[in-house]
Amino acid sequence: MSESIGEPEVLVEVSGGLGHLVLNRPKAINALNHNMVRRIASALVEWSDDESVHAVVLTGAGERGLCAGGDIVSIYHDARTGGVGSREFWRDEYVLNAAIADYRKPYVAIMDGIVMGGGVGVSAHGSVRIVTERSVIGMPEVGIGFVPDVGGTYLLSRAPGELGTHIALTTARLGAGDAIYCGLADHFVPSEKLDAFVAALSGGTVADAVAEFAEPAPESALPAQREWIDAAYSADTVEEIVARLRAHGSPDAAAAAEQVLAKSPTAAKVTLRSLRQARELDGLGAVLDQEFRVSAACLSSHDLVEGIRAQVVDKDRNPAWSPATLEEVTAEQVDGFFVELGDLELGLGHSQSTNVGEGN
Repeated sequence: MSESIGEPEVLVEVSGGLGHLVLNRPKAINALNHNMVRRIASALVEWSDDESVHAVVLTGAGERGLCAGGDIVSIYHDARTGGVGSREFWRDEYVLNAAIADYRKPYVAIMDGIVMGGGVGVSAHGSVRIVTERSVIGMPEVGIGFVPDVGGTYLLSRAPGELGTHIALTTARLGAGDAIYCGLADHFVPSEKLDAFVAALSGGTVADAVAEFAEPAPESALPAQREWIDAAYSADTVEEIVARLRAHGSPDAAAAAEQVLAKSPTAAKVTLRSLRQARELDGLGAVLDQEFRVSAACLSSHDLVEGIRAQVVDKDRNPAWSPATLEEVTAEQVDGFFVELGDLELGLGHSQSTNVGEGN
């Protein structure tokens, strides 16, 4: 599908009782912007009370993936001028993430191809999450000086053992079997059968469509790696995690240590704190509240702007992190990312009224 001037960035249609949302920026691998978030939220509100719509399905235009994440180039420019626009984008995005999780009709996300960051937020909180042999799922935020958001710390903190910590700190990519094992997806459908699967959603129930088209997923390699992952990532500090990975002796553990060390030291430490606290928080809303505080703080950090510059603006892949090492990042600096925002708080952990489709 081509991307042309004036073409809607989210295609919205109802057919056969199915509300269909198509992320429609294929040249950008359907990266999310504020208008797209608002359009999705509006459609969900409209369909919530429409008795002719029995389910919702989310797909992405083009052949490359569902969604590559948020539009980080826009965040880069906005952060350099105060970050107000990014903060308001995240506010609406996180409210949408919570709304998807609480939606009272089946919400079927087709996680085909690349699904990163914000793409995880609009898919992995759904009630029926489909992966294919082409699925590549991840939370790459630490690599750009940011911290997993869109409910990512909620999902990763509830993955088996310490897998979520490993995935967050290394920005590991997950295939279909990995995503199902980690709790980020539910069912495997071969990509060649997706059109027929969506057609079946229109003609019948979601349960019947899943029963007809879902197949056993490719086996994940992660269960066999749990021994060293759980042993290393259960440490209380990122420094100790790296030391345990290096001491283990296996090539995979050694490679993971180097992957962690290549990321923003500040973002790595804030991410570890975020994951540990997310485990103890009561529900997705409270975790999104925490993520909003952290994201807002990142807007005034050095590493977010520098990380995006190195990755997608200048593309030199050589970020100059500051502080440059884990040892230089103090507990007080990490504490600063979790300060409450007063009147700017997201407030999802204390309110149910923002949930799209609940009608209360």
